[in-house]
Amino acid sequence: MIPRVFVSSWWIGPGLYHEDAKTQRKLGWSLSAVGLLLLTACAGSRTGRQEASAYRIYVTNENSGDLSVIDSSTHEVIDTEPLGKRPRGIRASADRRTIYVALSGSPSAPPGVDESKLPPPDRSADGIGVFDVRRNKLVRVLPSGTDPEQFDLSKDGSLLYVSNEDAATTSIVDLAAGAVRQTLPVGEEPEGVTLSPDGKFVYVTSENDGAVFVIDTVSSKVIKNFKVGRRPRSVAFLPDGSRAYVTAENDGFVTVVDAIRHEPLRNVPLSGPGVKPMGIVVSADGSRAYVSTGRGKKVFVIDTSTDRAIASFEAGERPWGLAVSPDGKTLYTANGPSNDVSVVDLPTQRVIKKIKVGRGPWGLITLKP
Repeated sequence: MIPRVFVSSWWIGPGLYHEDAKTQRKLGWSLSAVGLLLLTACAGSRTGRQEASAYRIYVTNENSGDLSVIDSSTHEVIDTEPLGKRPRGIRASADRRTIYVALSGSPSAPPGVDESKLPPPDRSADGIGVFDVRRNKLVRVLPSGTDPEQFDLSKDGSLLYVSNEDAATTSIVDLAAGAVRQTLPVGEEPEGVTLSPDGKFVYVTSENDGAVFVIDTVSSKVIKNFKVGRRPRSVAFLPDGSRAYVTAENDGFVTVVDAIRHEPLRNVPLSGPGVKPMGIVVSADGSRAYVSTGRGKKVFVIDTSTDRAIASFEAGERPWGLAVSPDGKTLYTANGPSNDVSVVDLPTQRVIKKIKVGRGPWGLITLKP
């Protein structure tokens, strides 16, 4: 549609103009100005849409002790901020103003390493880092317990539930008080911590016990534990809270759990060389679960309506942490050995870019400003 431009009392459109040359010049200038305004408005509209859809990806780098900030519109690192020793688990507050990061002073001890030969832990470095998103800096470190690895926030955002790997406990941290409110014994080497969508339960995986411990958030007590596969790493719930999915690193499958009864239902096998299920994330609509496989280099796609693996694709070197974009179209994987993050276009299941970050990327989240 051609815009109508009114100058004095005349409409100037295609083939219509005043005979006076001076007036023609004025009208030409007016039309040029209007055209410029229209172009600017269109550009502004596009920019506004881009800004509205833009978000950032925050990546914890375990070995370099910092946080990489990636702009989603360019998929480039725009900032790197120091955090502390061994940042791993990462979550954001509901208002998106604060990012929490698990920090650990325990030396890295991969499976099979003789821990008696490792240097002593630096307990002063243990805690939960509080990162102010607006100020773009770490503002404090909260106490948590020894060797915190992963955690989740209560539904009202007032508490943290933290797995303390060296202590075989889960700490409940009061954020307002900045102190540990309670410590609960769970299985040995607790790792994955996830709150159920209704906020009533917290699932904590125990690597050594091959089990999941269930914490009632009202009573703050462990009410049950159940066996899953060997070395369970991570947990993800369906949005409706009916089922949970638990990765079993050493068994090569994902356990599907009845999250109402807290009982395992079935296992979803993931086959392939070196496949060790590690991280897991569920799509916003609950139709798909994405599973990283560490040394297997792949991400598997599980159809949650059938609980079957329907696809897999190579993502990077030992992918672990996973995050999905707010629009559900892009998957990000943290690839520890190669110090990069893979950007995966989910409709085509192809890696479209790898972004260099800090050393040993571990966890990541997406966050809209």
